[in-house]
Amino acid sequence: MKYKRILLKLSGEALSGDKGAGFDEATCIRVAGQIKTLADGGCQVAVVIGGGNFWRGRTSGIIQRNQADQIGMLATVMNCIYMSEMCRHEGLMTQVLTPFECGSFTKLFSRDRVEKYLSKNMVVFLAGGTGHPYFSTDTATALRAVEIQADAILAARSVDGVYDSDPKSNPNAKKYDTIPISKIIDEKLGVVDLTAAVICYENKMPLCVFGLNEENSIVNCVNGSCSGTVVTAD
Repeated sequence: MKYKRILLKLSGEALSGDKGAGFDEATCIRVAGQIKTLADGGCQVAVVIGGGNFWRGRTSGIIQRNQADQIGMLATVMNCIYMSEMCRHEGLMTQVLTPFECGSFTKLFSRDRVEKYLSKNMVVFLAGGTGHPYFSTDTATALRAVEIQADAILAARSVDGVYDSDPKSNPNAKKYDTIPISKIIDEKLGVVDLTAAVICYENKMPLCVFGLNEENSIVNCVNGSCSGTVVTAD
């Protein structure tokens, strides 16, 4: 395998399949099966999941940003607990970590805990974002990837790569096979938020962006065959 340790970022919206909200069980089971393939092959897997299948409250003019982001953090906890169980269904051992107390549902995040669980071939779900408002799960992904010294971030999304404009609104949008993170920052392409992009740039963290619904897309990416866009750390 090309990577020995990855941070897999799953889009919450992609996990909902065609339903647009909640979970599509068949999609989630397929993802869990790919994670098992990676773990069985010796790849250490940590996972961050967005909350977009449950909550898009940031655009609300009624709820304050702090509380809207707190609801979003809890949405990511629900997603991680669900996907953790999907992985357990596939025979994997898992653990869900959060940066804040969450009763007996999760354990508190620490780098040492992540190292301990990954060394035991467990899949670690990093829920709750950074634990603070005004930071997206993209930023949490970049931060955690650097903290746990992942080889790369794999971003599995509903869109199959990086484009020069929104492919949903522009049918002539051009897809990049490879692009440096510096260009994403300079041109504000919106692949990840600017804070996350700068963290990746400063810490030389490569990123692969690809479509979750493509067959074996996660496994193929870890094996060095990214069907989407490879974002280099320069």
